[in-house]
Amino acid sequence: MKTLTITAKDENLENLNTFIHSLLPDLTFLPEQRSLQLINEIDLAVEEIFVNIAHYAYLQKEEKCGPVTVQADFKDSILSVEFIDEGLPFNPLQRKDPDITLSAQEREIGGLGIFLTKKFMDKVTYSFEDNKNKLKIEKSLL
Repeated sequence: MKTLTITAKDENLENLNTFIHSLLPDLTFLPEQRSLQLINEIDLAVEEIFVNIAHYAYLQKEEKCGPVTVQADFKDSILSVEFIDEGLPFNPLQRKDPDITLSAQEREIGGLGIFLTKKFMDKVTYSFEDNKNKLKIEKSLL
């Protein structure tokens, strides 16, 4: 398990992506289109979760940002990434999925990112422990 702790600011997303990509195996054994799809799905989920933490988790604090600890591991062909923040308790999995049959203008704002994360990841779990939000995603790379 590797750990990265960064401040929840948009400009740290690139560092986070570099960290996650460093854990990924060489995917040349897969067809190129499939390996690109896997990486894009992982990148989208990581971005959605991190940006939501950066924009909303620490709104109650004066400095409007705080730490995010990301614990990640690649084992038995499964990438596991857990996001831990000290912001307001919030379980995004309790949010109702958006009605994607509606046009963008008709749909309520919000919820699409976690919807796509749940769609693209094999497993998404949430817990609130020790005054910390813990959101974990898992993706099989086979």
